[in-house]
Amino acid sequence: MSVQVEKLEKNMAKLTIEVPAEEVEKALNAAYQKQKGSINVPGFRKGKVPRAMIEKMYGVGVFYEEAANILMQNSYPAAVEESGVEVVSRPTVDVVQIEKGKAFIYTAEVAVKPEVKLGKYTGVSVTKANTKVTAAEVKEALEAERNKNARTVTVTRAIKNGDTANIDYEGFCGGEAFAGGKGEGHALEIGSHSFIDTFEDQLVGHKAGEEVEVNVTFPEQYHAPELAGKPALFKVKINEVTTKELPKLDDEFASDVSEFETLDEYKEDIKKQLEAKKAEEGKRAQEDEAIAAIVEKSEMDIPEAMIQTQCEDMVNEFAQRLAQSGLTMEQYMQFSGQTVDKLMEQVRPEAETRIKTSLVLEAIVKAEGIEATEEDVNAEIEKMAAMYGVPVEQVKEYVGADEGLKRQIAITKAVDYIMANVKEKAKAKPKKDAEAEVATEE
Repeated sequence: MSVQVEKLEKNMAKLTIEVPAEEVEKALNAAYQKQKGSINVPGFRKGKVPRAMIEKMYGVGVFYEEAANILMQNSYPAAVEESGVEVVSRPTVDVVQIEKGKAFIYTAEVAVKPEVKLGKYTGVSVTKANTKVTAAEVKEALEAERNKNARTVTVTRAIKNGDTANIDYEGFCGGEAFAGGKGEGHALEIGSHSFIDTFEDQLVGHKAGEEVEVNVTFPEQYHAPELAGKPALFKVKINEVTTKELPKLDDEFASDVSEFETLDEYKEDIKKQLEAKKAEEGKRAQEDEAIAAIVEKSEMDIPEAMIQTQCEDMVNEFAQRLAQSGLTMEQYMQFSGQTVDKLMEQVRPEAETRIKTSLVLEAIVKAEGIEATEEDVNAEIEKMAAMYGVPVEQVKEYVGADEGLKRQIAITKAVDYIMANVKEKAKAKPKKDAEAEVATEE
């Protein structure tokens, strides 16, 4: 295999990859083996038709597309490594030549990791973190714990906001039922706005056993074009209405949910936990502020393909989180009125921030000669073993010589380096508070 690299504008490159003719023959045979079972030729049993016979009947290029896919999958990773180019996007490929008895040639247009001209990264100013915990915040935490320990009870009264209604529903547009608009036994939290338009609002005031007609209008940018902007009618049957019954806030509650005997002791512990949480959040906020300041003062030319790839990855991450909660991307888009294009646009600012942050931190690692030592790696492995409750040796075997782990450790050390050299500044007080202080002094 041979690889030629052509540098393009805006941190893009074109790789021209040539795979030897003998590999082409292997790929054509593999494509034949994969597809022969689906090809029917009179006089032959399915799967028993000779390759030459198929090529004669359907043309010599009958297996080219599948063979090309096989060749690209097998050769692309090695070609990138051989090229020495640091690729940061998915490739846009184009087949230049595929022919029996000849080399396979294709091009892959890719984004190349851009160079970073670092701005000032030592002595960066960050806002002093506020770790003070208010009585209102303690109360809010207590209420959250009460809700967590609430009993779910069935009610016969009319639906209110905050209740959960178990419903069957079917949607109609122009008098016709539409695909994906039907569901049974769906638990809908009223006020969650998980269904389109005013769907949930129109169930308020109705009781279990009632059948309700709900009129809504699909968003103009709805993912299903045939429904976008159109009015719809949902026939809804309310099967059951449930609500949460909160426990009484007293010493008994405190002893049930904690190791403390009294509510006062439990409140004090909550306050300490909130202070620790605020301290950690403050640290993270300062890190974000410092890195954002460095990014702002640094220069880099990010290729569009790199941003596009990051956006796609983030949308895929979102789809995986939905799947873990039992919801498909299609269902989410149907009820939220979202589209993949809108999601891509929404995640774009965060995608750009992630890319810039990563590039800047990697540049600082390089500039300061920061490395992940063997001791760093072992410490991280021990931490992972403790977190997942597995033996250290098992984690070592799984991680192996993982360069990604070393890179992440070096990035963390770069953040630590930045934060060891920051300057704290007091948070600006609201204008009214500042005026009040001046008035007091006078």
